[in-house]
Amino acid sequence: MDKIFDKLKNIFKENGYHLYMIGSTSRDYLLGNKINDYDLVSDATPDEVKKFLDVEMTYAKYGTTKYYVDGNKIDIITLREEGKYFDHRHPSYIKFVKDINIDYRRRDFTINAIYIDEDYKVIDPTLRGVKDLENKVLTFIGDPKTRIEEDPLRILRARRFIKEYNLKVDDNTKYVLENNNDLLKYINKDKIKEEENKYKSISR
Repeated sequence: MDKIFDKLKNIFKENGYHLYMIGSTSRDYLLGNKINDYDLVSDATPDEVKKFLDVEMTYAKYGTTKYYVDGNKIDIITLREEGKYFDHRHPSYIKFVKDINIDYRRRDFTINAIYIDEDYKVIDPTLRGVKDLENKVLTFIGDPKTRIEEDPLRILRARRFIKEYNLKVDDNTKYVLENNNDLLKYINKDKIKEEENKYKSISR
């Protein structure tokens, strides 16, 4: 159990919404690690969340709000569907949804699409996220080449996850990660630096 998640899930439930752990939060929970980064998703839109939480709305149009509790920064993101990518970074549209089975399709890796609900029930829509985490394997959701062309920053995210969790990749994924670095020219330099700093901070 996690006291911060418990506190927030009860607030969302009282207001008629669901809240889930996702990303690094669910991974750390399943691995028994201390949770330092809180990534949560909900069926509540940013405007709905704003009615009962004092959240930061800077990126609300993308479905992202930030909340601070007990000195921790919490990212709360609305479940969403995304359109095709035309600029190697941003989807053509974002549509807020209620269904995890739609939301997970936009995510990059199976280990990044493990949802944990209010009762700490694990929901694994790819049917292999938990298995990949246990077996230390990095697997893209969908075709690796396509997912990297959508957002080349995923190359750096993949490298970080491989190092952080000591993951293996298959030959095709390895080839795609090693032979598409030219696409990083489409990514904001600050975003690249942010990922590189995260990579350097990993104590492995």
